[in-house]
Order: sequence, then C-alpha cells, then structure tokens
Amino acid sequence: MEENQTMVTEFILLGFCLGTKIHIVLFAVIFLLYIFTLLGNGLILGLICLDSRLHTPMYFFLSHLAIVDIAYTCNTVPQMLVNLLNPDKHISFAGCMTQTFFFLTFAISECLLLVVMSYDHYVAICQPLQYCTIMDWSVCNTLVTTSWACGSLLALLHTSLILRLPFCGPNQISHFFCEILTVLKLACADTWLNKVVIFAACVFVLAGPLCLVVVSYTRILVGILRIQSGECCRKAFSTCSFHLCVVGIFFGSAIVMYMAPKTRHPEEQQKILFLFYSFFNPMVNPLIYSLRNAEVMGDLRGLLCKVSHSQEV
Repeated sequence: MEENQTMVTEFILLGFCLGTKIHIVLFAVIFLLYIFTLLGNGLILGLICLDSRLHTPMYFFLSHLAIVDIAYTCNTVPQMLVNLLNPDKHISFAGCMTQTFFFLTFAISECLLLVVMSYDHYVAICQPLQYCTIMDWSVCNTLVTTSWACGSLLALLHTSLILRLPFCGPNQISHFFCEILTVLKLACADTWLNKVVIFAACVFVLAGPLCLVVVSYTRILVGILRIQSGECCRKAFSTCSFHLCVVGIFFGSAIVMYMAPKTRHPEEQQKILFLFYSFFNPMVNPLIYSLRNAEVMGDLRGLLCKVSHSQEV
C-alpha cells in the first residue's frame, strides 16, 4: 500500500462554501476591514517612531503589538481575498507550512505580549513610584525578545512535527488558510503526538497567560478603587475595562478553538470564529490601547494639522 501512495505537493483551500455573489460581498467587507487594520496599526507605529515623547516602555510594547497585528493579518488575509474571487484555490505544500509557521509565531507572540502589557499597566498604576526602576529598558527588551522567541520556537516545534507526517491525500483543507488542526486532519498517520503538544502549548500560551492577565487586572482594579480622585478613578477604570474585554475575547476565542471539544463546534462555525479572531483584535487594538490615549490623540491632531496646513500652502 505504501508503494501506491502519492505524496501531496499542494493543498486546496476550500474557504467558505457560499455563492459567488456572497463571495463578492464578503471580499468587499474583508478588504475594508483589512485596510482599516493596516492603517490603524501603521498609524500608531508611525506616531510612536516619530515622536520621542512616546519612546517609553508602554509605547514600546504597543509598537511591537502593532507589528504583530500587521504581520498577523498580512499572513492570512491576502490569500483569503484572492481565494474569494479566484476559483483556483491551490497553495503549495511549502507555502502552506510557511503560512502555518508564521500564523503560530504571530499568534503566540501576541498572547505573550498581551501578558507583558498587562504587567506594565499593573506596575504603572499600582507601583508608579517604582515604575522606572522595575520597567527599565533592559527588562523591556528582555520581555519583548522572550515573547518573540517563544512564539518562533513553539511555531517551529509545531511545524516540525507536521513535517514528519506523511500527506498522501485528500488535499482539500476545509478552511480559508492553513490552520494547524485542519491540516492535521489530512495526515496519513497518527497525529496523537501533535495534538498532545498543541494542548500543552495551549496551556502554556493561553490558559497560563490568561490567568496572569486576570491577576494583573484584578490587582489594577483594586488599586483603582483606592484612588481618591473620582474622575481619575473613572478614567482608569474605563481604560482597564476596555483592555480586559479585548484580552478576554482574544484568549476566550482561542481557547474555544483549540481547547474546547471539537464536536460542539462544527467546521463552518469554527471558520466564522477564526474570521472574527483574525480581524477583531488586530483592528480594535489601536483603538483600545492607543487612540483612546490623550498623548497619542494629541500627536495625531498635530499631524493632521500639519498635513492640512501644507495642503493649504
């Protein structure tokens, strides 16, 4: 039987099983959200790079989050847009493995960066006098480097475990990108080791970090309640509430996709959940973490004034 098996050299991304008209509408919606995501994160990244007043630990972490969000969406969305209009939905085996590797790298890195940012917020609010000592640049660089390194190494581990498996057909991926669990379904061998490693990684990058984020924001909320000024307390509570909601949605959707029993979540529902997961956080992160900040909005207004003044001249 092994002699009759043909190794797969390319996959077919089935995407959404919808009509042509719905594909066009979906293309238009996703394209607009994609552009908005790139502009929002690119704008925040540009402002942080250009304004020396924003060269602080908090904005340093925000700049890396913006880079992750841009790279994350660019890894999956262009292929999705092409497939919505092009009946030829083929992707090479090497291209599929590359997409899986980068998807895992950026997703895991974002999980860890969100934990780092929650810790930064905790130190800034609950220990403001010691903030500069605790969050010095060596610590910031170490935290960011660790986040990127863990993301890359875990992604490399998962990809290596996939490459050891034989793929002899079928080659149709029931998704709009090479998502790791969907790819594993096509393997012609036992994938128990892959699934065990995925579950262990989820505990490390999802369940564990989520607990740390909850602890950080719980202590932040306790610290906010001790603030004497009612206005300051209201603003801080509003900001932290938005942060916690976004982080909760990000981790919650990922936990549902990778740790919940799959029998409760049909494939089409998982695609919709992934679509939401791929756009919601990268799109709202600039709004929640940056554009609601007075310093960033001040810089943005100054930039718009300069642009309008130059056009008038």
